[in-house]
Amino acid sequence: MINQLFTLPSTIERLRHGPLSVHLDAYAAAIAQQGYARHSIRTQVVVIADLSRWLQHKHISLQDLDGKAVDRFLQHHQRQSRVCRGDAGILSRFLAWLGQTGVVEQHREPVESPRQNVTHRFGRYLLQERGLSTATLQNYVPFIDQFLSERFRSKTLNLSTLRAADITGFVQRHAHRFSPGRAKLLVTALRSFFRYLRYRGEISLDLAACVPTVPNWSRSTWPKFLPPGTVQRVLSRCDRQAPLGRRNYAILLLLARLGLRAGEVVALNLEDIDWEAGQMTVHGKGGRSIPMPLPTDVGEAVAAYLRSGRPRCSSRRVFIRAKAPLGGFASSVAISVIVMRALKEQA
Repeated sequence: MINQLFTLPSTIERLRHGPLSVHLDAYAAAIAQQGYARHSIRTQVVVIADLSRWLQHKHISLQDLDGKAVDRFLQHHQRQSRVCRGDAGILSRFLAWLGQTGVVEQHREPVESPRQNVTHRFGRYLLQERGLSTATLQNYVPFIDQFLSERFRSKTLNLSTLRAADITGFVQRHAHRFSPGRAKLLVTALRSFFRYLRYRGEISLDLAACVPTVPNWSRSTWPKFLPPGTVQRVLSRCDRQAPLGRRNYAILLLLARLGLRAGEVVALNLEDIDWEAGQMTVHGKGGRSIPMPLPTDVGEAVAAYLRSGRPRCSSRRVFIRAKAPLGGFASSVAISVIVMRALKEQA
């Protein structure tokens, strides 16, 4: 693989030094399968080769390679003005790959702090007992972590000492910096957290009732729906000759024709579509699975993307990111971005 990426013998020779050199071919092949472009693979290989030579110079063995060693390497390169944006991410992915493939022993997770323990237990409660989605978890937990961090700082975490003033002060400090939708999400997350604490018996006061509401003025004039003509103009702007356009057209059609939520589009898997029966299974909130008819035009759009637009990858998601690493969308935010861009283009 390395010989295919680099042609100059002197360059190839530079890559063959240090404890990591024997793994460069396998790693380059692995990330090629993930959809990284040729120039990106070359860049990553060069950064890893630099780390390999530094490890050799510092007499650090492969088994001693960890995040701290990588940080030392980056600091060394930074002093020489040789660190580029993205280098830390490249080495973090490579280190994770070494652990996943068994080349090095995966390092145990550090012991949780009391705050992390609380947020992790809350997250498990949302997923396992409430049956909420991973997207909801990703939206709620950062707010709770920030609240606990600000409230206790260096103090011992004692949930029974929480009071209404702690909550109103936090909301007043942060809600005005967010969009109305984000501010509403903040207070919803807090209410959910305090109901959870009371359910667990960790607080006796009904602090959920103390979470203030936030105004939603800016959304009062938003249209509740788009006129059919506008929807058609948005759809017609998709370049269906290009893979990205075929993907976005299928996504927009699912939203417009079936009224799916963004998270439901993200969660759609290949096996959820029954082509013979002309229906699809939609995974909604609370872990519910709902069979829905697949209209002909929607099915044709999805099929066109699957045939001539969807990149080859191991993910079972129907809709795949356009950039490496290839896989399904991380959250519903990606669908919102696609919709916003489509609306701007037709305006």
